[in-house]
Amino acid sequence: MTEPPKTLTYRTRGGIQVERRLIPQPYEGAAEPVVDALERRRGVLLSSGFDYPGRYTRWDLGFVDPPVMLTARDRTVRIDALNPRGRVLLRAMADALADLPALERLETAPGLILCRVREAAPGFQEEERSRQPSVFSVLRAVSRLFESPDDHRLGLYGAFGYDLAFQFEPIRRRLERAGGQRDMVLYLPDEVLVVDHVTATATIHHYEFAAAGERTHGLARTTAPSPYDASPPDGAVERPECDHGPDEYAAAVERARGAFRRGDLFEAVLSQVFSEPCPNGPATLFRRLRRANPSPYGALVNLGDGEFLVAASPEMYVRVEGRRIETCPISGTIARGADPIADAAQILTLLNSAKDAAELTMCTDVDRNDKSRICEPGTVRVIGRRQVELYSRLIHTVDHVEGTLREGFDALDGFLSHAWAVTVTGAPKRRAMQFVEDNEKSPRRWYGGAIGCLTFDGGMNTGLTLRTIRLHRGIAEVRVGATLLFDSDP
Repeated sequence: MTEPPKTLTYRTRGGIQVERRLIPQPYEGAAEPVVDALERRRGVLLSSGFDYPGRYTRWDLGFVDPPVMLTARDRTVRIDALNPRGRVLLRAMADALADLPALERLETAPGLILCRVREAAPGFQEEERSRQPSVFSVLRAVSRLFESPDDHRLGLYGAFGYDLAFQFEPIRRRLERAGGQRDMVLYLPDEVLVVDHVTATATIHHYEFAAAGERTHGLARTTAPSPYDASPPDGAVERPECDHGPDEYAAAVERARGAFRRGDLFEAVLSQVFSEPCPNGPATLFRRLRRANPSPYGALVNLGDGEFLVAASPEMYVRVEGRRIETCPISGTIARGADPIADAAQILTLLNSAKDAAELTMCTDVDRNDKSRICEPGTVRVIGRRQVELYSRLIHTVDHVEGTLREGFDALDGFLSHAWAVTVTGAPKRRAMQFVEDNEKSPRRWYGGAIGCLTFDGGMNTGLTLRTIRLHRGIAEVRVGATLLFDSDP
């Protein structure tokens, strides 16, 4: 027998009245309609298909037709109302941003807010890097408007691009960015499907809002379609293509070894991108990937403008619950064996590898330093060391690091103090990021950034954008990287 909907009402820190109805749904196949709808409508599905006690949990969170979309490129933030419900919320957002000191310009129009964030002052202390003016200043203001400890699902969901780190890091840019490249796409939903695979339950969180005398009640939830276009642009590749020519990646590894020899770097992560035509839609790819390679940070994201992300990431970026912040750096990889006996032999080989141990140690040391900027002294600790995770085709060694946020710091501070994870940049981090910019062949776009959610209860849950397909106009792109040390073999 289906339970009747439960209704809860609360007021946010910014004075918005929120009405939330919890509507039970059949558990079996609960997320499949969301997968199908994302082929043609904006939205997000975060899908965890991998359990590890104390580290990952199996949840699906998804929605389509969000009323509000936030995008960023460089230091400009655009907030769009995607339907009349979004216009109600945008008027409250405009008021919340009106006196934000980080902005040098704020423009509003019906259904649209445009913000330009001023440059950060040079010479700030590392402990203050996450509080410098940036597009995250806008996110923090929006989060405060909707802030409430009573709701763990309402928030901003989407993707954070690699170039967001340049808001703080003085990286000299060499690679040309495409005019349509976006650094961030986040959605504020008004209906979220929550699937708990442990309890085998599914619930829709259905929201209505009231702000400044206006209400969303009775307004249409649909938004304009944003379908996948499988027709490649004129001149697109007809066969698999890489942005590196023969031997070019090996030559870059030699350049990295030269930097290690000089002491300029300890570690670097260089990547390359492969692309080919893709007649199949994102929903088909997502289902194939979920079946072939279950992962803790799977995702299907319709970013609008014909751009999609299909992810099967194994690595947590940053997770914050209350004052606790945690990360799970991965370094050390070997192929699965043909059977459990062969798996055991591969695990022994991996654990006995001095190179893989050094990689993970270096990554975790940098991770601990990232946390020390925003955590209580003495609370940053390694709670899992070189733990083994088995995926469909690979075996990884993983550390688990936690800390307690200092008073005055929040989830966004934790997120930004790690931007970006050393496992996708190298060390020392700033020098490694410059080496990446100087030696890779194309901009990373979403690779090495994060996918996930910033919830208005103060929490955050994000995975690194790895093992992710970017789909755009009939072309599928996959970027892959390698962790390089002095003893790497070109």
